Amino acid sequence: MNYTRRHFAELLASGLTALPAAAQIAGQRPPARPDSVTVVNPRTRVPVALMIDDSTCLVNLAHFCIPQFQEVFPDRYKQPWREMPREIPDSFVRKFGEWCIENGVKGKYSIVPNPACVGWMDREVPGWTRRQLEDSLKLVRSTIMPNWDIHPEMVTHTWVINTKTGRPFEERTERYMENFGWTVGRSADELTDYLSYALRILKNAGLHCEGITTPGGFGGRVLPELAQAVLQSCRDVHGTEIPHYFRHAFTDSRSVAPRVEYATGLDGPDPRCVVSIIGCTSDWFGGWDAVVEGDVNLMVTPDLKGGRMQEVIRRGEPAVMYCHWPGIYFNGTESGFNIIKEVTRRLHASHDNLIWMKLSELARYWAAKELTTITANSTGLALRAPYACPEFTVKLTGRQITKPPVVKAGQSQVTLTEVKAPLQLKANTWCRQGSDLLTCFDLPKGESALVL
Repeated sequence: MNYTRRHFAELLASGLTALPAAAQIAGQRPPARPDSVTVVNPRTRVPVALMIDDSTCLVNLAHFCIPQFQEVFPDRYKQPWREMPREIPDSFVRKFGEWCIENGVKGKYSIVPNPACVGWMDREVPGWTRRQLEDSLKLVRSTIMPNWDIHPEMVTHTWVINTKTGRPFEERTERYMENFGWTVGRSADELTDYLSYALRILKNAGLHCEGITTPGGFGGRVLPELAQAVLQSCRDVHGTEIPHYFRHAFTDSRSVAPRVEYATGLDGPDPRCVVSIIGCTSDWFGGWDAVVEGDVNLMVTPDLKGGRMQEVIRRGEPAVMYCHWPGIYFNGTESGFNIIKEVTRRLHASHDNLIWMKLSELARYWAAKELTTITANSTGLALRAPYACPEFTVKLTGRQITKPPVVKAGQSQVTLTEVKAPLQLKANTWCRQGSDLLTCFDLPKGESALVL
């Protein structure tokens, strides 16, 4: 797979920007922008999202994966898995999905392609009829996908699959578990083959994917190779323009803003990058095994002033929570789902400046934010964007105007409409904020201009 190796070598040889610890090569970046120009959050709002791991169709992954983990680590996995339900029913998926649509909650929802080796999402899942599987996939497409990106979470979340045979490797050690040691020392090509295998299963099942979620420690010691593999596999299998992945979650003082990595070809017809989406919480909803109930107060305190989400929102960075599907269902009690409802209520009660986003939407905005070239000229701003981006929001410090701004691209132009306050901004509007000017417009790919 020459593309991955070649472009990685070019990035290293060119000395292009390296990101902080736990990240990879940033890649190309546009020239410095004028000090008076800042790309701010979409519509001046703070993005929020929820990432759901260990979800799939019908199968309760906790019930089936614990005995497989126990085979390798008998002293560490003693949860009473036999007492856990084997199924998370579609009636709960529908209830959850409809509530999210009603309340605007968005994010990422995993579909493990071959959960704990139980069966294949694009073929058969023994224990359920083919009709039940087809109905479950249809429910995901109709009720989940409007608000959620679909990710494979590797192939099984337990044993590594031999992509040549479609069967697990015979060795029963942590070296052949996806969560643990298998990725150590793997090349970008090897990881691309494995990720592509997972992505093709979901494509066969009618599920479009723009990103990847890593289970457990998958890829943790081969981060450069992992990022390159996500970039290549998502482009190859699903034609994804801006691939993204979820690997990291930080609950300390580190930035949790998305990281745009391995950017190349910004001035050509085929720009490339991959975006790392970073969670800002631990799983405080009910855990992956649904044994200990979660605690909403860790995210937002009852007085609405404290908690991890409030901390991140106050500093204006995307606040992305993550949880696990078995903990949301919590053996039928739905205690994790109740925590989602309460944290959402508290967030909406304490903020009027939030915007729920799918991970692909967040990745696109951050790629455009970091990779669009913006220069000042006598009429306003010239923009060259490798990617189109809706509701692209630009602040111009100390700029006063006498007539509405106009966005020009080719033969078309759009006159922006004035609104009274920043939180009223939407596509093709502008407002004054003291001595500053805020504009919000749908950024086209390629050359455009903001005429002031």
